[in-house]
Amino acid sequence: MLFGKYYYIIKRNQQRAAALFGSTEEIVNGKKFYITTPIYYASGNLHIGHTYSTVVCDAIARYKRMQGYDVFYLTGTDEHGQKVEEKAKAAGKTPQQFVDDLVVGIKDLWKLMDISYDKFIRTTDGYHTAAVQKIFDALYKKGDIYKSKYKGKYCKPCESFWTESQLVNGCCPDCGRPVEDAEEESYFFRLSKYAPRLRKLLTETDFLQPQSRVNEMINNFIDKGLQDLAVSRSTFSWGIPVPFDDKHVIYVWIDALSNYITALGYGSDDESLFEKYWPADVHVVGKEIVRFHSIIWPAILMALDLPLPKKVFGHGWIKFGGQKMGKSTGNVVDPYVLAGRYGVDALRYFLLSEMPFGSDGEFTNELLVQKINYDLVNDYGNLVKRTLAMSRQYFGGAVSSDGEEGSEDADVISVINGLQAAVDADMEKLTVNKALEDIFALVKRANKYIDETAPWVLAREESKKPRLMRVMYNLLEVIRVTSSLLLPFFRGGPGKALDALGVGVPVEFGTLAYGGVKAYSTHETEALYPRLDLNKELKALNEISAAKAKEEKAAPAPEEKRERAPITIDDFCKLDLRVAEVIACERVPKSDKLLKETLKVGDEVRTVCSGIARYYTPEEMVGKKVVLVANLPPRKMCGIESRGMLLCAEKDGKVVLLSPESDIGSGAEIG
Repeated sequence: MLFGKYYYIIKRNQQRAAALFGSTEEIVNGKKFYITTPIYYASGNLHIGHTYSTVVCDAIARYKRMQGYDVFYLTGTDEHGQKVEEKAKAAGKTPQQFVDDLVVGIKDLWKLMDISYDKFIRTTDGYHTAAVQKIFDALYKKGDIYKSKYKGKYCKPCESFWTESQLVNGCCPDCGRPVEDAEEESYFFRLSKYAPRLRKLLTETDFLQPQSRVNEMINNFIDKGLQDLAVSRSTFSWGIPVPFDDKHVIYVWIDALSNYITALGYGSDDESLFEKYWPADVHVVGKEIVRFHSIIWPAILMALDLPLPKKVFGHGWIKFGGQKMGKSTGNVVDPYVLAGRYGVDALRYFLLSEMPFGSDGEFTNELLVQKINYDLVNDYGNLVKRTLAMSRQYFGGAVSSDGEEGSEDADVISVINGLQAAVDADMEKLTVNKALEDIFALVKRANKYIDETAPWVLAREESKKPRLMRVMYNLLEVIRVTSSLLLPFFRGGPGKALDALGVGVPVEFGTLAYGGVKAYSTHETEALYPRLDLNKELKALNEISAAKAKEEKAAPAPEEKRERAPITIDDFCKLDLRVAEVIACERVPKSDKLLKETLKVGDEVRTVCSGIARYYTPEEMVGKKVVLVANLPPRKMCGIESRGMLLCAEKDGKVVLLSPESDIGSGAEIG
């Protein structure tokens, strides 16, 4: 088949393919979309800044899927390097144990945040290791990697090498922290060789966005003269070995950056995903690593004769107190706490709407609470609740497009009909915050429309029922269109709203135009989002923050293996161990560790609090059979009386609940 025979030619040399066969878009593009987050460095728990990058990519990926695209969404972890090696040693673990434990928590966070990635890559994965060694070997044989000696400045937190001229006030230009002198034998990548092509790429295409990032790369790096890049290390061992020199490990530039193609099978026996999805449509990264993705990564791809990604987008930072949020500065905000207290919808909405994509944004507890109250509660939630209540009150929930038009309708209908095209355009430009702004503009317009038409006045006269019917229909159409468009950004409230309309959640958008549903059969639903007391919430969040800081300060060093004294059978018989069934479960608002479980123990129902919120979601707990220590005295935990303890097994930071091997009724005694 001609397509199969020339697929690689098209991929590797698009200009030549276009000359030979016509438009490459027609041949290979179809409706495929490949999006990536940066792979996060596995040196500690992730914070809300990492969550922002991942949620942004998730919203874009979901939107593309609902447009009918075949989407591949990649995220993962960067797990090698000196810092990981040192952190593992300090924790009393092997590097592999250290990163394994962290990855469990990261995957749990993405599950909590409703992230729909298609693949999670780890740079310790065997297939990645093998492919990176092949890439390194290929570059070496081509002459683009050579052996020499490095002498210069090194930033350990960033794991970056710098020349004296690149430093800012003697410190790392990326993070602003002090650097140290470094000298060691290393393999080097001929980055300088590709400087002219890189300059042309950045100045003559829209490869890097926003434009401000282009200026930074040209002025701070390209025009100052690109230096060849150290791509191996010999002073630590936690990394992928250089295939022909076991004294060296492959450094982050080739190891971590190659994940975008190794995740697709590049360098393996099956490159079908690579052939299908590469080049990436967009790499979404924080501005602090734009240099790696817009200079180093394209140069590596040029050296490999591979197509470049279509776009790199460098978003801004979430700042807290005017400073960049980061693990090293100690000003991180824990997404577990916020999602547990306010719900995933609220946190996703705040991050996506409040951050101008490409610019820095500010996080404050006050801004978060106000955003939830103003937009989700007052505007969207209130529109849904009022409209559904009126549709039930006036028409028993049966509302159709039949009815009398009015002068107030035209503007609302016009906004409905233009909304999907506007949001499509916003998402094409990756301006996610603008897309949400456009959707909520229609929500606000609909609330104004209610005031203009005054349905409660129309309902007083039987003769005005046809006009009232059309008003209610128009409002339900607004809810259908806005809720459908909101689904990629957050799913909880919009999903409930669509269910209450009786239309269900769409798999794809289709054309979200006025009149898409001719008749509705609605039912009531609970308030989508609870109203928050600002002062109460600020006090609670400050208390949580203070408690967390105190807890971390008082955290003991890793425990030595405990030697336990022997017990007698009489000691064991004192334990009342029972099989219990979890019938309900929720997060404890003032804790990022506790779950509150409601247990059925035979005929008895009791409440237990367990410190397993990092390992299990409330949804996962419901229906589980667990082992309960039933005769412990009651204990107050975050104001909740806990009556008992669930038995768990723990090893290397991983916690697993104990449960009976076979199904057995709750209340059964164990012993």
